[in-house]
Amino acid sequence: SPAGSLLYPFGPEQQDRVTPKLDDGTSPRLPLATPFPFYGRQHRSLYVGRHLGLPLQVNNNGVVSFDSPVKQYQPQPLPLADGRPFVAPFWGDVDNVRGGEVFYRESSDPELLARVTADISSYFPDSHFVATWAFVATWDRVNYYGSTTNKANTFQAVLATDSKVSFVFFNYWEIQWTTGEASDGDDSGLGGTPAHAGFNSGDDTNFYNLPGSRTAAIINITGTSNIGLPGRWVFRVDEAQVTGVPTQLPEVAPNSCWL
Repeated sequence: SPAGSLLYPFGPEQQDRVTPKLDDGTSPRLPLATPFPFYGRQHRSLYVGRHLGLPLQVNNNGVVSFDSPVKQYQPQPLPLADGRPFVAPFWGDVDNVRGGEVFYRESSDPELLARVTADISSYFPDSHFVATWAFVATWDRVNYYGSTTNKANTFQAVLATDSKVSFVFFNYWEIQWTTGEASDGDDSGLGGTPAHAGFNSGDDTNFYNLPGSRTAAIINITGTSNIGLPGRWVFRVDEAQVTGVPTQLPEVAPNSCWL
């Protein structure tokens, strides 16, 4: 499929698990086989989505969190200095009851790891990185809370590490909405408080916001990149500062604007 060049393989054929069909739901608690270094700390537990009285976990609302859940369906400005580290490919009010699936898996599949390694080597040629573990979370054709349309978003977060160095991919295949109804979005899934993309270390100094976050421009993220492939952003995240951050805003399509 044309998505193959951007999205890593996902779905039932990859033995992916799925989060519950539950507004603001999450996956079960996921102890990791390999520690994932993030902002100078190692994390052995991973959560994707929002906590709703469930044990703790992959959040439906577009967030992969470590050690503690991110409860809010409405994205907040980063940094959140409350001790919660997370990566947010598209933090917004996803409602997979209305449509879509949230897939996830931890993997040591040689084919997947070889592809991740090759991609990172091309983006960060001095890293000499060889992936030994990956985690793939995919929000496939998910709708927004209060949706009265067929608008759907497909995006992905891929975490990879050799247990010392770690990288995160954000892959954006299709983004048709930015905002849920409870975040003051309009009938078409726009306006209000739009979705956010970025990294939060849990303290008040180490964080990164992707350009356009919490603005209407986030809908253009399928056309932007920091590594030259529209719709893909890649960062090294094991150190105290996220690297691979662009020094200037990426170019966007002529008919769109970040402002």
